Amino acid sequence: MGKRLFGTDGIRGVAGEFPLDAPTAHAAGIALGEWARQHSDRPDVVVGIDTRESGPWLASAIAGGLSQAGARCHFAGVITTPGVAYLTRTEAFVAGVMISASHNPYQDNGVKVFGHTGYKLPDEEEHVLETEILRLVEQGAAPAPVALPVEESLARRYLDYLASTCPPLSGISLVADCGHGAASQLAPRLFERLGADVHAICRAPDGRNINRGCGALHPEAVRDEVLRRGAGLGVAFDGDADRAIFASRSGRIVDGDAVLLVCGRALLERGRLTGDNGTPMVVATVMSNLGLEKALAARGVKLVRTPVGDKYVLEEMLRRNAALGGEQSGHVIFRDYATTGDGLLTALRVLQIMKETGQDLDALTAEMVMHPQRLVNVRVGARRPLEELALTQAEIHEAERALNDSGRVLVRFSGTEPLVRVMVEAADAGQVDRYAERIAAAVRAELGGAN
Repeated sequence: MGKRLFGTDGIRGVAGEFPLDAPTAHAAGIALGEWARQHSDRPDVVVGIDTRESGPWLASAIAGGLSQAGARCHFAGVITTPGVAYLTRTEAFVAGVMISASHNPYQDNGVKVFGHTGYKLPDEEEHVLETEILRLVEQGAAPAPVALPVEESLARRYLDYLASTCPPLSGISLVADCGHGAASQLAPRLFERLGADVHAICRAPDGRNINRGCGALHPEAVRDEVLRRGAGLGVAFDGDADRAIFASRSGRIVDGDAVLLVCGRALLERGRLTGDNGTPMVVATVMSNLGLEKALAARGVKLVRTPVGDKYVLEEMLRRNAALGGEQSGHVIFRDYATTGDGLLTALRVLQIMKETGQDLDALTAEMVMHPQRLVNVRVGARRPLEELALTQAEIHEAERALNDSGRVLVRFSGTEPLVRVMVEAADAGQVDRYAERIAAAVRAELGGAN
């Protein structure tokens, strides 16, 4: 079932352009309001934004559509994506809307929709919404923005929940890189409340600096600050704080794969690492490093892989009754606590393990031996099935033949940007670089892209 609006993580685009223009946002509000009316006579919907300059007017346009359809909008203001998911499932909200483009630059934005369960809507329901949105746009839906006072108690209740999941963190010093995004106020408040010694950086959003040279996509910023201050660790969040990347005391970058190992091992020791047929397992994506798979296997834990996207990780976790899953990029899902990846929650789980074991991140991740991995993003001007690209397929087959069982090749379209992602992983770093560049060059030649 092809979709024109919804990708792997909601609707994404350049703010002000279709499908993130005011008329389409208004139509999305109407469509969601009509959908919500099927579940309640007077449905309530919670809406949150990150710190992009386009967030307020998009929220106002969506709220206008919701109101027109007979739904009441409750505005949480700047909050994390998992914060909206939490509020949607724990309070009397039929649906939740998060307006964010996550790790993308400020020019982009997006609309993520959650059902009352706290889960993102399944593909079939997104298709129903999309059909109605496009119908309304074609009919000429006119924006009718409404004023949105912030209900401050909503974010407070989310922070109260997070704090309730973690023991005191006194004695831990950390640097928090808020990415000038949704975590800018929430992260320092949470860690300070639990007694940690917190130094927050990149927490002065101006509408345009979200993710710019900081946050989870640029962990070197938090690493440098950890080393400069001699802190115990650092954590960097992306724009909507649904992912977290860490820096150890020694300056080592600790990604989502290493976090899955650390947290999976802790859950295993407590007998809480579940999986179908009684097999302890961790769910990750095709991008996760072979080093994670081998480290888990040495402890009798199975690694199950899915396509890229935390939505698909979660679906597989539910299907297999797995307690833990996530992505190398820092999305980590703890099913005992949340329905989506949550960077703040992930940080609490890592900090709790450090506190309980008395070990720092260097010690906790020592058994993780990473295979060299190279990811090349090729910007493309056209989108054709990769199977039809003769030169690209020839280079892929040659790389797979040369690497045999000692490595992996993955070439795929991004679900959120006009990119082809080329990933090569192997024991030999020279082979990794050579084949990644050759495949990327072939994609460039056949799809007319340029980095």
